[in-house]
Amino acid sequence: MAEAVAEIPGTRSRWRKPPGTTVQRWLFGGWTFLVFAFLYIPIILLIVFSFNESKLGIRWTGFTTHWYGVLFNNEVLLRAFHNSLIVAGFTTVLATTLGTIGAWLMFRYRFPARRTLGLLIFIPMVMPEVLMGVSLMSLFVQLGIELGYVAMIIAHTTFCFPFVLVGVQARLEGIDPFLEEAAMDLGATPVQAFWKVIVPYLMPAIISGALMSFTLSFDEYIVSIFLTDAGSQTLPLKVYGMAKKGLSPELNALSTLFVAGTLLLVLASQLIQKRKSAS
Repeated sequence: MAEAVAEIPGTRSRWRKPPGTTVQRWLFGGWTFLVFAFLYIPIILLIVFSFNESKLGIRWTGFTTHWYGVLFNNEVLLRAFHNSLIVAGFTTVLATTLGTIGAWLMFRYRFPARRTLGLLIFIPMVMPEVLMGVSLMSLFVQLGIELGYVAMIIAHTTFCFPFVLVGVQARLEGIDPFLEEAAMDLGATPVQAFWKVIVPYLMPAIISGALMSFTLSFDEYIVSIFLTDAGSQTLPLKVYGMAKKGLSPELNALSTLFVAGTLLLVLASQLIQKRKSAS
């Protein structure tokens, strides 16, 4: 009887929304809006007040780009920015190289204590930064290594390369196990097979790991404060020192430039991905 009724034209039952669906949608939508507002309203205010005439930054007094000119003439901040680029650049190269080679060796070869070594490599990712900074400072003093660029590069590489290793290992999980053998059957040496076949396959993970390493190193404060000297202070240290004295329009302008740079990089990456997908 039910089947016969279902076959009669015009008797299709209408789908009804479960009770409470509209309320849930409004609740989740409102909560999402509050989360994004909490994250982005301070950034918007920071950008707006970077063009404020007032040095106090408490209330709007007029539009100006004066603070950007003051920022570009601030030798202290420019020197700190240069130091951050030096440390982050060397850290990125070392961390990316060590992480990629380490991930490949742990994937390609089986040796005793392999799991123990992997556990030890991941410890810097979860170790408190204060503990890492104090322990590395004590180690460098005992070894006679002067605090400064070299100490910070070694320390930043220590906690950055595990992030590269994790990303490359995840990429290696989907690799064809016969890819390297096929390259060597065609006459390639193990080094050539790794460089010309494996590395191009791993390139997305390598690039993402390099970007992560650069970001972590450039933004690092806690470890750097234990290992820096007067001539190698990085930008986060200088910014924090200026912020302790009070809010400065120069810091607003500096932050605005970083936000703009980040947006440009994101847009550029999206355009590159669209062109690759279109081709």
